[in-house]
Amino acid sequence: MTDVVVVESPSKAKTINKYLGDQFTVLASFGHVRDLPPKDGSVRPEQDFAMDWAADERGDKQVSAIARALKGARTLYLATDPDREGEAISWHVRAMLEEKHALRGIEVRRVTFNEITRNAVRTAMARPRELDQPLIEAYLARRALDYLVGFTLSPVLWRKLPGSRSAGRVQSVALRLICEREAEIEVFRSREYWSIEAGFTTPAGAPFTARLTHLAGRKLDQFDLADEASALRAKAAVEAGRFDVASVERRRVKRHPQPPFTTSTVQQEASRKLGFGAQQTMRLAQQLYEGMEIGGETVGLITYMRTDGVQMAGEAIGAIRGHVESAFGRDYLPAAPRLYTTKAKNAQEAHEAIRPTDVARTPEAVARYLNPDQRRLYELIWRRAVASQMQSAELDQVSVEIADGETRLRATGSIVAFDGFLKLYREDRDDAEGEEDGHMLPPMAERDPLRTGAVAASQHFTQPPPRYSEASLVKKMEELGIGRPSTYASILSVLQDRNYVRLDKRRFIPEDRGRLVTAFLTSFFERYVDSGFTAGLESQLDDISGGRADWRAVMRAFWQEFSGAVEQTRELKISDVIAALDQDLGPHFFPPRPDGGDARLCTACGTGRLGLKLGRYGSFIGCSNYPACQYTRKLAMEGEAAEAGTLKEGLRLLGAHPDSGEEISVRRGPYGLYVQQGEPPPNGEKAAGEKAGGEKAGRTAKPKRSALPRGMDGDTMTLDQALGLLALPRVIGPHPETGEPIEAGLGRFGPYVRMGGVFASLDADDDVLSVGLNRAVDVLARKLASVRTLGNHPKDQAPVLVRKGRFGPYAQHGNSVATLPRDVSMDDITLDQAVKLLAEKGKVLAPRGAKAKGRGRAAKPAAKAPALAPASKPKPVAKAQPTAKPKAKPKPKAKAKPAARPAARRKAAG
Repeated sequence: MTDVVVVESPSKAKTINKYLGDQFTVLASFGHVRDLPPKDGSVRPEQDFAMDWAADERGDKQVSAIARALKGARTLYLATDPDREGEAISWHVRAMLEEKHALRGIEVRRVTFNEITRNAVRTAMARPRELDQPLIEAYLARRALDYLVGFTLSPVLWRKLPGSRSAGRVQSVALRLICEREAEIEVFRSREYWSIEAGFTTPAGAPFTARLTHLAGRKLDQFDLADEASALRAKAAVEAGRFDVASVERRRVKRHPQPPFTTSTVQQEASRKLGFGAQQTMRLAQQLYEGMEIGGETVGLITYMRTDGVQMAGEAIGAIRGHVESAFGRDYLPAAPRLYTTKAKNAQEAHEAIRPTDVARTPEAVARYLNPDQRRLYELIWRRAVASQMQSAELDQVSVEIADGETRLRATGSIVAFDGFLKLYREDRDDAEGEEDGHMLPPMAERDPLRTGAVAASQHFTQPPPRYSEASLVKKMEELGIGRPSTYASILSVLQDRNYVRLDKRRFIPEDRGRLVTAFLTSFFERYVDSGFTAGLESQLDDISGGRADWRAVMRAFWQEFSGAVEQTRELKISDVIAALDQDLGPHFFPPRPDGGDARLCTACGTGRLGLKLGRYGSFIGCSNYPACQYTRKLAMEGEAAEAGTLKEGLRLLGAHPDSGEEISVRRGPYGLYVQQGEPPPNGEKAAGEKAGGEKAGRTAKPKRSALPRGMDGDTMTLDQALGLLALPRVIGPHPETGEPIEAGLGRFGPYVRMGGVFASLDADDDVLSVGLNRAVDVLARKLASVRTLGNHPKDQAPVLVRKGRFGPYAQHGNSVATLPRDVSMDDITLDQAVKLLAEKGKVLAPRGAKAKGRGRAAKPAAKAPALAPASKPKPVAKAQPTAKPKAKPKPKAKAKPAARPAARRKAAG
C-alpha cells in the first residue's frame, strides 16, 4: 500500500520519487488540469460569480491516472509549487478527484518545499498542512477578473476598432506605459548646450582634467552656455586665467551589496547582463530549480524562482558566510549576517529569495552538467547570493575646486580602497552613465599653482527619455505595483504575440495597432488602464490572499462599475471613435513638416485634410475629399513599414492602353498598391463605346484592376509592367510531357502557376510577369507530388484529382470533395472509384468569401475538407430565383432583398 504525491512536472516527479522511496507513488499533473472555457458564460456575475471549469484531454487523463493510483492509498499529498498558482492546481486536482468519487476514505494534505533537495522534500513531507483557502480565493478572484475584462472589453474593441486583437486587465496598462513613452519621445525637442573642460598640470607635473562650474561669479546651469558663441567666450576666459587649487575635499564612502534575487530582479539583471528575455530567464530558472543529474542523483540547483521575498534561510546564510571566509578571507566577511527585508508593499515574506541550494556547488563545479545558458544564469544567481553576505566596498572620493577670481572649475575622482563584494559581483543599471570608479586624481594641496593646458568647448544635445527595455519595463511595473513578478514574462509575451509592440535592439516600440488600442482605451475606459487603479486592485487581491477581504465583495464592487462603463459604449458611434483617436494620435501620424506647412494637407489633391479612417479590416489614413480624392496610406499594423515612402501622391499615371486608349495608373488603396485601367463612368451613364446590348467595344464599364505583387515598387513601375499585370493570367506554354497549357497568374495568396486544376505558389523572388516554362514545370512538379490527376469526369470532362490534405487524402472534382476511406491509399484509387465516392459522399465547398444567402455569413466548408487552391477568376455565386406565388399577391415588405444587405445593416449598426 503506497500513498500518492502529486507534483507539477514529470521531471520533478521522478526526482522526488527517488527521495521518498517505494512507499510513495509520485505523479505529475503537468501544470493546470482545468480552466475556464474560452466562451461566454464561464463566469456569471448574475449568479454571484459562479464559474464553470472544464478539463482538456490531457488534464482529464492525468487526473484519471491519479485516481487509479489512489486505490488502496490512505493519503494524497498535493505537492505543487509553493505559490498561488500551485495552490490553485492542488485545489483543481482535489475537486476533480472528488467529482470522480476517488477520495472516499482518503486524507488530503498539502505540502510545499522551496527547493528540490532530499532534505527539503523529506522535511516538507513531515509537516503537511491543509489547503490555503484565502490563497485559492485570491486565485479565483484574479481568474474571474481577467476573464471578465477580456471577454467584455475585447468584443467592444472588435466592434468599435476593427483590426484590434484583445484587451487585458494588466497587459493594457503595460501597453499604455510603452505607448506613452513613445509619445514623450515624439514630442521631445532636443536642446543644445555646451561644456568647457580644461587640462591642468600640478607642480609635480601630473596632468588631470577639470570642468567649468562658475563663470563671472555665477554658477553655471545646464543651458547657460546655450550656443557656440557663449561657449567660446567662456573658453577664452579659462584660457586667460591663472588658476590655483582652492580646496581639496576627501571622503570615504561605502557601497553595500544588493540582496539576493527575486523574480523581478533576476529578470532585470539577466536582461542587462546576459541579454535574456523575461520568458527565457524563467524557463532556464525552472530547469535549474527542477534539477540536474549530478553524481548519479538529480538535485535542484536553485530555490523556487517565483518569489518576491529577499530573505534567506538561516542555514543558507551560515553556509554562504562559511564559503566567503574560506574563499576570500576574513576581511571580506561582515561581523554579523546581513538580514534583508522586502520593500515591496505586497511581498510574500514566506518565500525565500532565489539562491543556490548548496553554495558548495560553485559555477565551475557544475558547469559540465549545464548548457551554456543554464551555466550563465546559475553563475549570476550564485554570485548575487554569495555577494549579498560579503563586506561592503569602500571608495575614496576626491573633489578639487580650482579658481581664478570669479572663474571656477571642479575635478572629481574616486578609487576603490577596498573592493569587498565588488570582488565577486557588480550590479548593472539601465540607461545610466558610466561611473568614475578607478579614475584617480593626482596628489595636490590647497594654494598649489596649476599650469593651464588645452581648453576644449564641447557641444551636447539633450536626449529624449529612452524606450523601455524588458528590464526597465519590469522595474517600472513593479514600482507601480501593477501585475505581479510571476506574470511579467507572460504579459510581455502577449503584447508581442498580439503585434501590439515589437522589440528592436532590445527596446520596446509600439506598433500602430497597439497605439490605436491604447488611445481607444484611454479615451473611453481611462479608469481601467490607469496604473493607480490597477495597483489598487492588486492590493485588494493581496488582501484576499491574506484573509483580510471577501473575494466576492471585491468582485461585486468591480463589476458594478466596469459593466456600467461598458454599457455606456453601446451607443458609441464610429465617428466618435475616429474623432477621439484622430485627436490623440495626430502628432504621431502627422508629425510637423520641416517647412512648417500643414502636415495634414493631402499631397494628392492639395485641398483635402488627411485623417484617421476606420475600415472593415482596420485603420488607415484617408483624405477628407473622398471619393473625389482616393489617396490612402496604410498603417504599419504588422510590424512592417507603412509604405510611407512609396507612391506618396496616392496616384501615378503611367500612360495609355495601346488598344483602348484608356489611362493606366498605379494607385494606393486601403489595402496596398494596385494598377487600374480607365476610370469608372459617372453614375447612371454607360462607358463610351458600350453597345446597347451590353457588349463592350474595347473599353471597360468597370475599371480593370490588379494588385501589385509584394516587392514591386509603385514609384518605379513602368507601363509595360502594369499592362502585364492587367493581362494576367497569361499562358506560359505547354507542359513538355503532357502538353497541357501552363498559366501564370496573381491570386489572393500571391503569384502562382497553374496546370489544369493544380495550382502552385511562386517564391518571393519569382517574377510572375517573366517566369519561364522550366521554372513553372519545376514548381508544379513539387506541387504534383501531393496531387494526382486521375482523369476527366465523365459528365463534364473536368479533371478529377486526389490531394493530400490536413486530415488525409481526398478526391476533388471542381468544388466537390470527398475524403478517401482509410483502407484506400492515394496511389491506389482509380477514376471510377473516385467518381463513385464523389457521387455518394461528396460535399460542395462554396467559393472563398461567398456569402450564405440571406445571412451575410461565409458558407461553412465541409468537415475536414482542405482549402481549395486560389482561382484567378472565381465564378460568381448564382442568385436564387424567387418562387412564384400564383394566387397571393406579395406584400411590398415581403420583397426579397439582396443577400449582402443584412450584413450591411449589421455593419452600420455596429
